[in-house]
Amino acid sequence: MNPLATALATLHLRVFERGWLSANNILFDGPQGTALVDSGYVTHAAQTLALVGHALGARPLQRLLNTHLHSDHCGGNAALQAHYPELVTLIPPGQAEAVRTWDENRLSYRATGQCCARFRADALLQPDNAVALGGCWWQIHAAPGHDPDAVLLFEPQARVLIAGDALWQHGFGVVFPELDGEPGFAAVGATLDLIERLAPRLVIPGHGAPFGDPAHTDAHRPAAPVAAALAVARQRLAAFVAEPARHRQHALKVLLKFKLLQWQRQTLTHVFAWAHGVPYLVRLHAQYGAGQPFDAWLQALIDALCTSGAARREGDWLIDGG
Repeated sequence: MNPLATALATLHLRVFERGWLSANNILFDGPQGTALVDSGYVTHAAQTLALVGHALGARPLQRLLNTHLHSDHCGGNAALQAHYPELVTLIPPGQAEAVRTWDENRLSYRATGQCCARFRADALLQPDNAVALGGCWWQIHAAPGHDPDAVLLFEPQARVLIAGDALWQHGFGVVFPELDGEPGFAAVGATLDLIERLAPRLVIPGHGAPFGDPAHTDAHRPAAPVAAALAVARQRLAAFVAEPARHRQHALKVLLKFKLLQWQRQTLTHVFAWAHGVPYLVRLHAQYGAGQPFDAWLQALIDALCTSGAARREGDWLIDGG
């Protein structure tokens, strides 16, 4: 077992590194019982159930926590709740009412053209409190930016951070408030500053492999791989602040690529019909399309995906490029 995996094992946790569309899942199995952080995308729910079931055997999953409520982090919630009837689900507080009434407009699923099966929330992950997982107390920190209501989980003794989409090894998630016409870049910067102050040895990101240095001893500075990730994130943020149009274009490609990953292959006729019903795409075209017809604007976006290798065309089919 490598040092990073050994360090995580001491916290009674395992990381299921998932491919897109799903966020990573973090399974705790220790003195406080069993718990899972984030549950992947709805089309991968059977795989999530299989991963958890294989790890736990006949024992039940007792708690489910979500770092935030984007579809790739909570899409398996409903399936897990159905399979484990006593499961207690904890979410950040900002969208508790939207979950209770299942308001897909407020929950972003309709706006992004994504899918999420309805689930319930039983309790809240209140920032500035802590939650017991794997025999340790994990601090709950507000982490706005990518999502205004997101939280981080930080274990201060081992200095391990569950970062969600606030920090990846090579960046961070789309800043959705900016797409809604609300400020978000400053919140991303503040969350990166918070992570630097927490000085984690190890980071478990929402996407990609965990990274860090378990042997790092300076409690006032993050481990070198984490510091490098923060530098990359700040450089990326500065580029978006300097040129917001660059962020919008990136976000548009992410939205289309995400759906294409779900489809794997789809007719262009269907792609265009879907896009006409996606509020983010419709609104951003209306605001920034410079009078270009919607279909021509979308075609340019598709062409950009194909040029980058993220997609390819075969006749009337658009196919995921891997």
